[in-house]
Amino acid sequence: MAGDSKKPYPGLSYRNDADLKAWLAKRPAEAALEPALPIVDPHHHFWDTPQRGLYFLPELLEDIGGGHNIVSTVFLECQSMYRKHGPREMAPVGEVEFVNGISAMSASGGYGPCRVAEAIIGHADLTIGARVRDVLEAQVKVGGGRFRGIRYGVSWDGSDAVGKFVSRFVPPGIVRDATFRQGFAQLAPLGLSFESWQYHPQLPDAIDLARAFPDTTIILNHVGGVLGVGPYSGRRQEILAGWRKDINELAQCPNVNVKLGGIGMTSFGFDFHERDVPPSSEELAEAWRQYVEPCIEAFGVNRCMFESNFPPDKQSCGYTELWNAFKRITSGASDAEKTALYSGTAARVYKLTAP
Repeated sequence: MAGDSKKPYPGLSYRNDADLKAWLAKRPAEAALEPALPIVDPHHHFWDTPQRGLYFLPELLEDIGGGHNIVSTVFLECQSMYRKHGPREMAPVGEVEFVNGISAMSASGGYGPCRVAEAIIGHADLTIGARVRDVLEAQVKVGGGRFRGIRYGVSWDGSDAVGKFVSRFVPPGIVRDATFRQGFAQLAPLGLSFESWQYHPQLPDAIDLARAFPDTTIILNHVGGVLGVGPYSGRRQEILAGWRKDINELAQCPNVNVKLGGIGMTSFGFDFHERDVPPSSEELAEAWRQYVEPCIEAFGVNRCMFESNFPPDKQSCGYTELWNAFKRITSGASDAEKTALYSGTAARVYKLTAP
């Protein structure tokens, strides 16, 4: 089967960081709620491309410097800094090598107390089958003890209206392919996890995969990737009903954890990115609660973790407002529950230093 497209992010359009700064400045920054609460941000990216702009360590540090207690982060692959030379299947090793350099910079202590990219999630082409183990072992080697697993984005939809939100092109049903699963089977023996990034109609595929590999830790990205654009526009409550059913079924797989976030991506169908003034955390909390609370109810706090998904979610809001929105949603949670949701689950899943 065909793997990822050679051309990264062929259909996506992002406002770059400079444009977003100007937009976010239209609303005075909020003060961070519960500023002492330790937060592990388990999902952000680094990139430098003409389409997406520049987002490196200085840009991340500026975002996390808004008052929340971000103690460490996890980098998620985004097809950045792939190796130009050598076998194509080894190209993603370059991304892990690149981010490990940023991790080492942060570990020096010269860039603030946050342990940036304390864990690294890379990419490997599982469609090459069992020989992907060579790629994984190479990533372990260059990862400086920080490499934890891979993400293979399988988000697919038959609608052209959804196509512009797809970051890479894969065949439908790819996770059920026998060769893909031969590659997937290489993860657990190396102690590596898998990030499941798909759209909500593909959740049955994720359920089937989790059941087939009960010894592999799987992290469901972005509350399952609920679509609200194209043919899914205007059907939010209908779609949420089916999504909740799949989420409850997936939660029966003890090897699956879920990231609470990614809802700021424009594919969810909210209009925040089109507004002249960015939304407040109260507005975000009101919109996002319907995705967050069912996941916590189904999975429990010890298998849920809040994420920023920056900079993609920056299309809808500022970093400080994002975490304020989450804290508003969990205002009634106990201290122990908040510890799990904001740092404990992520520290366990990604084998991080506990706050």
